[in-house]
Amino acid sequence: MSSAPPPLPIRSTFIVAKVGWRTSRVAFMLFFLLYASLAGNPAASKAATGESAPTQQIAEALEDARKADMELAGIGWRLAIANVALCERREAGTGLQLHSLDQFQGEVREQAKLHFGFASEVAVEGVLPESPAARAGIQADDSILRIGAIRPDQLSGSAGSTDRLVAAQLAVASLPVDAPIEIDAVRKGVPVHFTVHPVPVCKSRFELRLASDFRASADGSMVQISSAFLDNYPKQQVAAVVAHEFSHNILRHRDRLEARGVEFGLLSGFGANVKYFRQTEIQADLLSAYLLANAGYDPQVSIAFWKHFGPSKAGGIFRTRSHPHWRDRIATLNAEIGKIAARPERPIIPALVAQRDQPLDGDWQSLLIRD
Repeated sequence: MSSAPPPLPIRSTFIVAKVGWRTSRVAFMLFFLLYASLAGNPAASKAATGESAPTQQIAEALEDARKADMELAGIGWRLAIANVALCERREAGTGLQLHSLDQFQGEVREQAKLHFGFASEVAVEGVLPESPAARAGIQADDSILRIGAIRPDQLSGSAGSTDRLVAAQLAVASLPVDAPIEIDAVRKGVPVHFTVHPVPVCKSRFELRLASDFRASADGSMVQISSAFLDNYPKQQVAAVVAHEFSHNILRHRDRLEARGVEFGLLSGFGANVKYFRQTEIQADLLSAYLLANAGYDPQVSIAFWKHFGPSKAGGIFRTRSHPHWRDRIATLNAEIGKIAARPERPIIPALVAQRDQPLDGDWQSLLIRD
């Protein structure tokens, strides 16, 4: 898992969490349709499902996407709200999951517009239970006209992209964390108004990369994971992956690595880069155990993940010289989880958090426990 993500295709964004799609048969069909239309090839879209693709199948795929979105949104929200005491960068948490009409192109666009009832460029894909948005009465498929002073229809957007959506998310993230947010929307053709009383949460976006490989990354303000994690691992183990990447952001690893002048990507496993990347990876493992415990997860889910993932898939990025061996990661996590078990208070704020403003020293050996 890396703190330096490459540019990746994404689908939607969540105000405090963003997620993506299961690769079921139906969702795969929709994935093909979307990317064929994004490429400007409607003929390819028709070839994917036949000249008359069943509307019901596309509707099922859209709902499959919504379900997966809300599953990961719940993970992101749970981690972000429970660990706010560990985060100095905070934003107004609403529990809203948004998506935009821009994301759907070609034949899928009209079907998505009808299915989700888009009456504006940005709409509510879902609302997390017991969140500020839920308490305000906002519902899935409400079309957004205004969030505070932000009018999504007036934001810059481009076909086949999340530009408008990300712009809206960033604007909402800049709103005061302690002030009510007035929202105007349309529900089934009827104007509706809501007052949302946000709660402070850790400032971070969570996004999904549509792919069958297993990659996870963080860039300081965003966490991104591949959709394959959702398809192949229990939700609690996915939370372990998200918590690891989230730890990179909380610990400002991207900024601190750049301050050391390291090379990212393939070069991270060579020369002086190695010690700094290893230090950040082990630190992220350690902090992730606390993030999980603070959010009510059993931190042992990290152990379960690595026991399954390590032997079968810990190649490539997971076995470069910049990342410790999976067995050593398990041993290190086990030791830290033992410390957590001895501390009943929640949230636990580990001493590691106080180091986020200090330069990396490359001392990873003192952090790692060998198996």
